[in-house]
Amino acid sequence: MATAVLSLALGPAGGALAQSTTPVFQDNASQARSKASGSQANAELFYMIQQLQGEVRRLQGEVEEQRNLIDRLTRQSRDRYIDLDQRILELSEQVSSGGAAPGTNESGDAAAADSAANEKPVAKVYRQPEADEREAYEQIQDLIHQEKKYDEAINRIYDFVDKYPEGDLSVNAYYWLGEVYLVKPQLEQAKQAFTIVATRYADHRKAPDAVYKLGVTLDRLNEKSEAKSRMESVVRNYPGTNAAKLAQKYLDSLGS
Repeated sequence: MATAVLSLALGPAGGALAQSTTPVFQDNASQARSKASGSQANAELFYMIQQLQGEVRRLQGEVEEQRNLIDRLTRQSRDRYIDLDQRILELSEQVSSGGAAPGTNESGDAAAADSAANEKPVAKVYRQPEADEREAYEQIQDLIHQEKKYDEAINRIYDFVDKYPEGDLSVNAYYWLGEVYLVKPQLEQAKQAFTIVATRYADHRKAPDAVYKLGVTLDRLNEKSEAKSRMESVVRNYPGTNAAKLAQKYLDSLGS
């Protein structure tokens, strides 16, 4: 009897409890599915980010390789340019010193050569810089002396002499090209740059310093005999200059 009564008493409550617990299980299942779906989306997003980062790194590597290749080709091109310039100068020296160029008639040109040798060289008039040219040159000087950005200075010097050829500051720019190459040190390129000033612009105010620094460069290249010859030419051709004093000190150190 008591059992029956208890069952009757708990009947409605038990049904209500059963009904109340069913939505809880459903909510938990829905949340679980939502979390699972969110976790999967996060995983896919993370994977996509990883893929994109890998692609960015790959592209950055390719860009860096291309940049290095361009820099190397630019340096090689400019080295060939200055080497060609030096070869032209050497050929000009041979012709002006009396050597016959290929295909010329030596006997027919003898009188003209003697006449040219007796003529007094005409001093070259160098074009004076405009404001923009002077500003560009001063920027190069800042790169060399203040910022010590030698590679950038080299690039700017090449651009400068291309844009402002045969000017007073262009000769200075060639000289500083040699100085920068000497500092790096890239001795062959320094030799070529100083040779351009010493040979093509022998009457310029930078010529004594260029010939002296050419001698220094040759000495570092272990071309001792040629270095001594250059130092002697500074003393002989540019007496009284600071370069001549430095050249004489070099010669004195050799016991000359």
